[in-house]
Amino acid sequence: MKIDSGTTAWMLAATALVLLMTPGLALFYGGMTRAKSVLNMMMMSFAAIITVTVAWVLFGHSLAFTDNPSSAINNFVGGFDALGLQSLVDLPTKDDGTGMPSLVFSAFQLTFAIITVALISGAIADRAKFGAWVLFSVVWATIVYFPVAHWVWGTGWLNTMGIEDFAGGTVVHINAGAAALALALVIGKRKGWRKEPMRPHNLPLVLLGAGLLWFGWFGFNAGSELAVDGTTGLAFMNTQIATAVAAGAWLIVEKLRDGHATSLGVASGAVAGLVAITPACGFVDPWAAMVIGLLAGAICAFAVGLKYKLNYDDSLDVVGVHLVGGVVGAVSLGFLAAYPFLEQQSEGLFYGGGFGQLGLQVLGPVAVGGYSFIVTWVIGKIIDKTMGFRIKEEDEVTGVDITTHAETGYDLGSVHASGVSSPNGPVSTVPAPKKVEA
Repeated sequence: MKIDSGTTAWMLAATALVLLMTPGLALFYGGMTRAKSVLNMMMMSFAAIITVTVAWVLFGHSLAFTDNPSSAINNFVGGFDALGLQSLVDLPTKDDGTGMPSLVFSAFQLTFAIITVALISGAIADRAKFGAWVLFSVVWATIVYFPVAHWVWGTGWLNTMGIEDFAGGTVVHINAGAAALALALVIGKRKGWRKEPMRPHNLPLVLLGAGLLWFGWFGFNAGSELAVDGTTGLAFMNTQIATAVAAGAWLIVEKLRDGHATSLGVASGAVAGLVAITPACGFVDPWAAMVIGLLAGAICAFAVGLKYKLNYDDSLDVVGVHLVGGVVGAVSLGFLAAYPFLEQQSEGLFYGGGFGQLGLQVLGPVAVGGYSFIVTWVIGKIIDKTMGFRIKEEDEVTGVDITTHAETGYDLGSVHASGVSSPNGPVSTVPAPKKVEA
C-alpha cells in the first residue's frame, strides 16, 4: 500500500510527543523527591529510555505485535518474526489500511513501553541501587510489559475476548501501578518514613513536569487512533476535558479536607485525569469525559493516602494515581462507552449495552494487575537476593545522588551537611566571614 503522508506526519509528531513525556516524568518525579535524590530519580527515567529501546529493537516489538506459531502460546505472547525489526524494514507499510510505515508504528509503541517502565521508578525513590534498576527495567519489560501489550493490543487473549483499552489504561497504568506496589513492598520503606518530613523539594519542577506530561499526552491518546479522523479529534478533546476536570476536582477535595488548594494537588490531579481518560478517550462522549475526570480527581486524591493506612511506602504515589486512576478509567468503559465513530464495538451499560462489556472491563484490570504484581514481586526478590536492590543505609542518609552518581542537583555550598563530599572535594560548612565596614 502507498504511504499516506498525512497519517505518517501525524504519527511521527505523536511519537515525538510521547517520547517527550518521559523527560517530563523525570522532571515531575524529580521535583517530588528530596533535593539529595533528584538526579537519581531523573536518571532512572533516562535509563528506561536506553534499556527499553534496546530490548524493543531486539525482541520487544516481536513479542508484543507478531503472532506465535503455536495458537495456544499466542494467547499470551507473540512470536519471533520481527527480531531486530528487519522484517519491518522489508514491509514498507502496515497491512491495516492506514498507510503508515511499519517502523513508525513500532517507534510509536516503543515510546509507550519506555514510559511504562519509567513510571514504576516513582515508588522506590531515594533508596534503589541504580544498577539494580537498570537490570530490572530490562527484565520487567521482557517478562511483563511485552506479553501484556500482546494480550490487549496484539492478538492475545484479552483482545480476542473484546476488552477495550484505547491508549493504555491497563497496558500502561494498571500494569505500572501494580508493579510499583510490588517493588515498594520488596524494597521496603525509606529510612525515617512517617517520622521525618519528605516533602517535594521543588514544586516549580513538578509543575513543569506535569505541563510536559499534559502536552505529550495528546500524542499518547490521540495518536493511538493511528489515523487522522473523527476518533482522533474525540480522543484529543476528551483528554483535555478529563484532565482539566480532574485537576479541579483534586483541588476541591484538598480545599474541603485540608483547607488549602496546593500546586502539588493541581499537578497530581491533572495526571490522575490523564491516566483515567487514557483507556476511554476514543470511546466516550465529551460529557462522559467530564464524569471520568471528576471521579478520577476525587478518588485519587483520597487514594494517595492509602499507603499510610496500609503501611507501604510508595514514595511518589504511583499506586494512588496510576493504579487507581487506571482502574477508574478502564471500568468506566463498561458503563460509559458510546463508540460514536466505532459502531462495530459494544456499548456500555448506560448506552444500552449489557453486563458483558462491563465484566470484561473489570477482568482486564484484575488479570493485568494480578500478573504484574506477582511477577514483579518475584523479579524484585531475585534481584534483591542476588545483587541487592537497596542502597546502604548510610548512602540513603547522605543522598543517593552524591553516593551513586558523584553529583548533586544543586550547588548549595554551605547548606550541605558537614562531612558530605562533592565531586570537587569536601563541602565547607563554615560560613563566610562577614564583611567589616571601615
